[in-house]
Amino acid sequence: MHPFRSQTCADLTKANVGDTVRLSGWVHRIRDHGGVLFIDLRDHYGITQVLCDGDSPVFAEVEKVRSEWCIRIDGTVKARDESLINPKLPTGEVEVYIRDMEVLGAADELPLIVFGDQEYPEETRLRYRYLDLRREAMQRNMTLRSDVVASIRKRMWDKGFREFQTPIITASSPEGARDFLVPSRLHPGKFYALPQAPQQFKQLIMVSGFDKYFQIAPCFRDEDPRADRSPTDFYQLDMEMSFVEQEDVFGTIQPVVQGIFEEFGNGAKVDSDWPRISYADAAMWYGTDKPDLRNPIKMQNVSEHFRGSGFAIFAKLLEQDGTEIRAIPAPKGGSRKFCDRMNAFAQKEGLPGMGYIFWRAGAEGMEAAGPLAKNIGPERTEAIRQQLGLDVGDAAFFLGGKPSVFEGVAGRARVVIGEELGLTEKDRFAFAWIVDFPMYEKDDESGEIDFSHNPFSMPQGGMEALEGDPLDVLGYQYDLACNGYELISGAIRNHKLEIMYKAFELAGYPADEVEKRFGGMVNAFKFGAPPHGGCAAGIDRIVMLLADEANIREVIMFPMNQRAEDLMMQAPSEPMSDQLMELGLRVIPQDD
Repeated sequence: MHPFRSQTCADLTKANVGDTVRLSGWVHRIRDHGGVLFIDLRDHYGITQVLCDGDSPVFAEVEKVRSEWCIRIDGTVKARDESLINPKLPTGEVEVYIRDMEVLGAADELPLIVFGDQEYPEETRLRYRYLDLRREAMQRNMTLRSDVVASIRKRMWDKGFREFQTPIITASSPEGARDFLVPSRLHPGKFYALPQAPQQFKQLIMVSGFDKYFQIAPCFRDEDPRADRSPTDFYQLDMEMSFVEQEDVFGTIQPVVQGIFEEFGNGAKVDSDWPRISYADAAMWYGTDKPDLRNPIKMQNVSEHFRGSGFAIFAKLLEQDGTEIRAIPAPKGGSRKFCDRMNAFAQKEGLPGMGYIFWRAGAEGMEAAGPLAKNIGPERTEAIRQQLGLDVGDAAFFLGGKPSVFEGVAGRARVVIGEELGLTEKDRFAFAWIVDFPMYEKDDESGEIDFSHNPFSMPQGGMEALEGDPLDVLGYQYDLACNGYELISGAIRNHKLEIMYKAFELAGYPADEVEKRFGGMVNAFKFGAPPHGGCAAGIDRIVMLLADEANIREVIMFPMNQRAEDLMMQAPSEPMSDQLMELGLRVIPQDD
């Protein structure tokens, strides 16, 4: 017999009754029924109930075991009494009578309990991640992640892509986040960077004549943490194709992503119609470039109804350049109680409040109520109602000013309204391509122009587009949004040197700076670069959605905490003095 097990803890059935078996695993739960000890023995595959009474030669030893001890047992498979069958377990018809036992690994007192669904502070969970990972939900999430990655690889190979690995130690590249820098021992004073993405390398693979590339790529960005973003590293499905336009990329990646969600989505509806929404429309309708289309609410510009109206706050606001008033329709939200709740939400977001109108049945038919309705009068109120398509029992909320200031709050308000009124459809994955991103943005304080998205994207209109106002230039850039998250970002690349030089010049990078920072790609583009494009899909976010988790750390094996610390491995740590000397570095103490 194998030294540790003849079967796993998920294998035994009624067909094994009478067999002598050997199992190894962890003590999941112990129950003492008056001199008979019942143990749920758990391994990665499942649970088997084993028992021991006073007649067993190892009863005294079994009495000593505690939760999460790792043990090996030998025993005889017996059928459970009909009344004791556990239909929730694949092994629920049998149990194993222990004849022999060996303790493979005893456990100290546990800082967190593996059995059950108890909540523990994140610090405890991350410090003892190896215990946290033993819990059923975490085993399920990590298995899901592994299966998703395996399925993605198969789907990409089936589409004619080949997987290539790109360097982890490379040069710094502007990808919109801070680099992690690595000092060079052989070249004192110089630094490598961990790649924020394999951006330049995958483009160089296209220049090298490989038509289709993909990689499950680790990426490193020194970012502030969020619930849907790791502060240090993440994995993405990275892909690139030659001789393609935007629609070719969409047509290639949609079956892969849609298939993954259909395969692992637990029966939830997976939309097959992925609309194209311009960045400008997404901002207008949803207040975000990653809208949740399960929520049917679309915001609208209602400025004309308030221009010159009796509501002085909005009327005066609209006299300023670049301002507008937007309405958030709220079907079924027509009660003062709900309107007051949303007003309180706006105040928590740092605004004075949100104007609102709600429509109710009156003595003479439908009537509009709320402070705004009284100020602007029945004609304007009725025009707003008709524009928004609302009826009795509905409401609308209003925010005004420069869109860049209030858009984010409006988008969050839309989400809250959809959730509270039951408008957001659950058990559905709703996708949308967000397209026509602006190439550039202006810093409000300095007035300087910089890239707003991927700097290597082809501008729509090519060189001609770059001759006008940079803020009017759109790029062949696109994101895929799903249920309020960005899952994919990509672009058709700028493969023409003269356009690349001009594009970077507008963002403040002279030609010599471009050659210095991107010399490898600049030189490569001198030797016949093909038109190419691609995208990258966030593995962590995909699995987070499929696992129905709200925090990305629930689907990462060993994540950092909110302060970018690994509590288990105690990283980051202080280097030893000889390490610093070897690298020619000195640490300057920082004031607290």
